[in-house]
Amino acid sequence: MKKNALYKGTLQNIILKLLSTEVKMYGYQLTQRAKELTQGELEMTEGALYPILHKLEADGVIYSEIQKVNGRDRKYYLLTEKGKRQQKLHEAEMRSFIFNLNTIFSK
Repeated sequence: MKKNALYKGTLQNIILKLLSTEVKMYGYQLTQRAKELTQGELEMTEGALYPILHKLEADGVIYSEIQKVNGRDRKYYLLTEKGKRQQKLHEAEMRSFIFNLNTIFSK
């Protein structure tokens, strides 16, 4: 099994959590932060990341703004108020899920 397969269903929650702690991030920054926090265990590909970002933006959970950095446009993503509420709800659900998994797998 590919090690990232278990993360697939949680990528949206991971993205929302990262945006809640960093305020605004661009795509590559999101992938690198996830990789850093998991000590290389989670490597988000662009093919997995951008469809989720586009869906979240279409759903009004995040919005984007473009800033010039070193003469180039960089697209940053930020949580909307709806996104902040959704992130808190999803985080609570994830914490419960993780607790239950720990309970099952510690037996």
